[in-house]
Amino acid sequence: MKPTVLVIGADKGGVGKTTVARTLLDYLRAKSVPTRAFDAEYPRGTLKRFHPSVTEIVDIQSTPDQMRMLDTLSTSESRITLIDLRAGHLTTTLKAFRDNGFFDAVQAGEFNFALFHILGPSVASLNEIDEVAPFAGNGSYFVVKNFINDTSFFEWDPAIKSSYFQKTRDATEITIPKLTEMACEQVELAGVPFSSFISNKNAEGGAGNYSLVLRGYVRTWLMQIVSEYERAGLLKRLHAEEAAPSA
Repeated sequence: MKPTVLVIGADKGGVGKTTVARTLLDYLRAKSVPTRAFDAEYPRGTLKRFHPSVTEIVDIQSTPDQMRMLDTLSTSESRITLIDLRAGHLTTTLKAFRDNGFFDAVQAGEFNFALFHILGPSVASLNEIDEVAPFAGNGSYFVVKNFINDTSFFEWDPAIKSSYFQKTRDATEITIPKLTEMACEQVELAGVPFSSFISNKNAEGGAGNYSLVLRGYVRTWLMQIVSEYERAGLLKRLHAEEAAPSA
């Protein structure tokens, strides 16, 4: 498998980027796909709290940290590198990756690139696509509506949606359903991956003593998300070895 960079981000805060990143790490682990993660919520980190064994905290604006992520793509045992961006840093990060030569390497066929763009609940959030679309042309572009925060999304008018989505060669819509509030809170308190909570395992691997009912809600919710990833052909898109370099 060709090394792949999977970026999760948005230019708006509060849209649940890290929640989506956590579901992706659970999904890829279940599929036995070696994955490492970089948490750009520097210096505190959020993703690392739930997936400490595979996650490093980085300052995405720092050249040395960009080198830690990108210069090691070919030598890392993990074929997928997941980057969970800090709120508001999506466009600036994509521009930095353009300037440091990463997208030239993607265009040359050295690496695969995929973007999970988490949108906010107003039609104005679609304006982000104008900034992001030019960087998605050589990779897989997933537009994500995340209901985790009980968000009420607008209904995308087909004409409006088409006017934005036609700016990308490869855009796929993904919906993340809402998780029951009490279940969400208990997973946060436990500080473990969703899959560990479902399996009733604590951070040390011992018995978690979590509610049977809440574990059931999390299991149902995660199964719905897995169905979305399967429908979108996520693994096939990430592997994408057959994609020819652009002229």
